[in-house]
Amino acid sequence: MNYLAHLHLGGHRPAQLLGSLYGDFVKGPLPGRFPAELEAAIRLHRSIDAFTDNHPMIKASIARFPAQRRRYAGIMLDVFFDHCLARDWHRYADLPLAVFTGKVYGALAAEPQLPERLALIAPRMAAQDWLGSYREFEVLEQVLGGIARRLSRPEGLAGGMQELQTLYQPLSADFAEFYPQLQDFAQAALAGRETTSPG
Repeated sequence: MNYLAHLHLGGHRPAQLLGSLYGDFVKGPLPGRFPAELEAAIRLHRSIDAFTDNHPMIKASIARFPAQRRRYAGIMLDVFFDHCLARDWHRYADLPLAVFTGKVYGALAAEPQLPERLALIAPRMAAQDWLGSYREFEVLEQVLGGIARRLSRPEGLAGGMQELQTLYQPLSADFAEFYPQLQDFAQAALAGRETTSPG
């Protein structure tokens, strides 16, 4: 899953919001590197990714893409699912999207020691409202372009927008069926951690 989904699923306290994002920027063993609540959010991020990557519905969604695209289809699907979540936010969240994203940007601004790459992009993320902008399908072209620049083979995402446009309805239906299951998984993980955490 991509930024917005991880933030929505990972708990809404400031440390949880930070950890939900750190999961894309922090690799390797965790114990002792960050406060306990933040580390728990990073672990949940990793668990959400594993649950998603191994889910039969996600494998079926990826199979909708042309065979030559399959290597990069997971990236495209993550970004598209953030679009679906932002577009249909009212179905899955109580807080309005603008209020929620404001909390995220506030948590980022208040943290003086963000991971290096996140520290570089956090001001632009807030100023340009990256999270809220996922509502607009056209924004995904910029998002995919930014991801492509970090790939060893950026041409792997070339033409991706046209494929997402073609698959818009079936992939939207896949999201609507899959995301509630992912919410249940994340909520169960959060409940388990909160009942077993000290204090």
